[in-house]
Amino acid sequence: MRVGYGRVSTRDQHPEAQHDALTAAGCEQIFLDMASGKLARRPELDKALLSANRAGDQLVVTKLDRLGRSLENLIDLSKTLQERGVDLVVLDQGIDTSTAIGRMFFQILGSIAEFEHALMSERTRDGLAAARARGRTGGQKPKLGPRQVKLAREMYEEKGPDGKRTHTVEHIAQEFGVTRPTIYRHLAKP
Repeated sequence: MRVGYGRVSTRDQHPEAQHDALTAAGCEQIFLDMASGKLARRPELDKALLSANRAGDQLVVTKLDRLGRSLENLIDLSKTLQERGVDLVVLDQGIDTSTAIGRMFFQILGSIAEFEHALMSERTRDGLAAARARGRTGGQKPKLGPRQVKLAREMYEEKGPDGKRTHTVEHIAQEFGVTRPTIYRHLAKP
């Protein structure tokens, strides 16, 4: 029996293309997950593995990265399938683990996918570090500029003839169109 499995990572992605490819490949049952490839637990994959549990069955996916990004996870899954006598078929890469060449190709592609993911993470970390070195920290821009903060502080410290504050924090916040916590946050900074 051919059992199909597909996965999309985010709600923005649509599984229809994978479903159509798995149907065209002759899958009798198709299971689709909406989960990150990093997660070890995916309920629909578990169901697919329960369905493809006899020798001669095939677990079919459109791409290798639909099973997961970790080489260790892919190899464990491949070993589990191999112990059961179930073959893994990856449509886009032409992998069929019923052959020695298919098993070797599967391991090579898994290594490349993991390497590519590691490079992407490394580049992201390097980019964030370079931005921080240039003074860009990311996140939301400050609600008040330095001049506005100075004016807000002057308003806060201004006292009337009776020695009481002239402006409340609420009044200052309304004047600048921000919330009270924003004013407090800026007043707390030296």
